[in-house]
Amino acid sequence: MLKKMDFDEKQSFGFGGNAMIARVSRFSWSPFLFLITLTALLSFQITTNTIYPIKIVFSSTSKTDVSSDTRTSCVGFFGELPERKAVMSITEFGGVGDGKTSNTETFRKAIRYLKRFGVSGGAQLNVPKGRWVTGSFNLTSNFTLFLEEGAVILGSQDPKEWPIIEPLPSYGRGRERLGGRHISLVHGDGLTNVVITGNNGTIDGQGKMWWELWWNRTLEHTRGHLVELMNSNNILIANLTFCNSPFWTIHPVYCSNVVVKDMTILAPLKAPNTDGIDPDSSTNVCIEDCYIESGDDLVAVKSGWDQYGIKMARPSSNIVVRRVSGTTPTCSGVGIGSEMSGGIFNITIEDLHVWDSAAGVRIKTDNGRGGYIANITISNVTMERVKVPIRFSRGSNDHPDEGWDPKAVPVVKGISIRNVLSFNSTKAPVLEGIEDAPFGGICMKNVSLRGVASSLSWHCEFVSGFTDEVFPTPCPQLQSNISSSWCSYS
Repeated sequence: MLKKMDFDEKQSFGFGGNAMIARVSRFSWSPFLFLITLTALLSFQITTNTIYPIKIVFSSTSKTDVSSDTRTSCVGFFGELPERKAVMSITEFGGVGDGKTSNTETFRKAIRYLKRFGVSGGAQLNVPKGRWVTGSFNLTSNFTLFLEEGAVILGSQDPKEWPIIEPLPSYGRGRERLGGRHISLVHGDGLTNVVITGNNGTIDGQGKMWWELWWNRTLEHTRGHLVELMNSNNILIANLTFCNSPFWTIHPVYCSNVVVKDMTILAPLKAPNTDGIDPDSSTNVCIEDCYIESGDDLVAVKSGWDQYGIKMARPSSNIVVRRVSGTTPTCSGVGIGSEMSGGIFNITIEDLHVWDSAAGVRIKTDNGRGGYIANITISNVTMERVKVPIRFSRGSNDHPDEGWDPKAVPVVKGISIRNVLSFNSTKAPVLEGIEDAPFGGICMKNVSLRGVASSLSWHCEFVSGFTDEVFPTPCPQLQSNISSSWCSYS
């Protein structure tokens, strides 16, 4: 079990707020300046196909002038992109975009062919306007998948075209069922320099079939994600619409240097477990300027499940979630956990806009999880008609098997929440720590929950911290004397 850490110790581990700012700044400036000057990829083609420019877009309304937008960005997490020396269309491999013909083998054949160009700068596969039905396919390194305007990739309705793969080692089994799990529609393992982008094309998982298997309790293996990249680095997913994922929509796991930007992610609000973006045991992840509607968390940071996550000890760290907006009637705008057994630290969430949702920001954990959550900074959050604006929860009673250790309790310290404005919330915050491991170092400043009756009491158990300019009046466990605490400097 991880020993409890005081704040001096956490500073030495890089858990302090200043450490996060310094790390992001030092890491991002050099590639950031390069990316501003990057306007197009390559000038050489092996065919006459158009080579589409890959740009880190700062504004959905000014895509051709990246220098005109001066908003803070973490796109520097994504490194330099080599020129793509080969550009081909899926039609050159026999693809048929009629919405009926299966293109599973066509996509697989195309990527196998284009893999040969990886050592010379890589390749780009263009998907033109049309409706392209396909089962799962694996990407390759130094590769761009580009969906032109009007292009729609449709997930196959044949479960056999979503093969079963091994469970993740940090989960020990499929998340929903014992044993293996269905592979994602777009998949990759052990890759580098991968781009999934386009002129606002669409990847549609056609997940209703999978949701019905879940609702009917006839699901045999855990559902596949829409896009999952494992053990990979330097990943960019941008300027597309993803919809109707069978399970979590974007799942980078054991990855580093990942940017997800200018994405629209949609699922029916009752579609089960259709999280938007779930970075999992990953580091240096930037999620910016995304709109999400889903039947689960818009963004959820994870790091493994109970004893399997503890054993692997692969944390999620240095993650920035910025300018994300959306709605989820059953879950939260941004969630931390509940699978957090490998540890989660140095997380920045800012400029979040959530409406008509069950929770705004939520930290989720439980006995048996172990691990730690530290240095979480949440700021500039606007909520409308969110039931519980701030929630720390426990007791999900959700474990992979009988091997979980009830004595493995998480350490949760260093949660800064400031500049929060909520309209028409119906409940005061619920902050529930764990009896054997109280949540400490909670700092709240300038938090106004309008519409919550002043007579409604906060529900707080096993938590401690400080508050300043918080309405309604917080619980006694959160002291009002902030000036002499570490919180005054956060």
